[in-house]
Amino acid sequence: MTAKDCGNHGKGRRQRIRRLFGCLLVFLLIVLITILIIWAILRPAKPRFILQDTTVYAFNASTPNFLTSNFQVTVSTRNPNDRIGIYYDRLVIYATYRNQQTTLRTALPPTYQGHNEINVWSPFIYGNMVPIAPDFSVALKSEQAAGTIFMVIKIDGRVRWKVGTFVSGRYHLNVRCPAYITFGSKNNGFSVGENAVKYQLVTRCSVSV
Repeated sequence: MTAKDCGNHGKGRRQRIRRLFGCLLVFLLIVLITILIIWAILRPAKPRFILQDTTVYAFNASTPNFLTSNFQVTVSTRNPNDRIGIYYDRLVIYATYRNQQTTLRTALPPTYQGHNEINVWSPFIYGNMVPIAPDFSVALKSEQAAGTIFMVIKIDGRVRWKVGTFVSGRYHLNVRCPAYITFGSKNNGFSVGENAVKYQLVTRCSVSV
């Protein structure tokens, strides 16, 4: 075999590799465009969350710069999509005061939500002697003395979208539910135990994906 034949052989091999690589790129581009077209037609909507009620079992901010609290919250979520299912993965729920976390994170069970389905969770969230910033502690005690504390119930986790047999990758889910906790008079809630008061809130939560 001459040097010229070897050169032609090497050149032909490189051309075949380029053609194979080009075909692969075209195939991936077609798949991506198809997915985008399907996505645009289906127009997936974010799930809708509502904080239905909050039951307060304990709330003690008397110790300087520490908070002990125990809540049970009822949160419902609805999938508004007609053709898209939602997988909820690794969800956690917790309470915050002025963007500072005041309870431990409670895990919610992974679940699949079909078209237009509604799921309801009623987890306990609590924190024992959680340290809080001194200025927040002063504001917290002042609000409690006034009768109402504004807190935010947060849910963080991952969601996946299901269209037919196709399941997307994981997307970060952030849910923020405003909760006004009333102290003093129980006229705004009703007793569900010796020291527990349930407050009907029915508050729509903000959702970002």
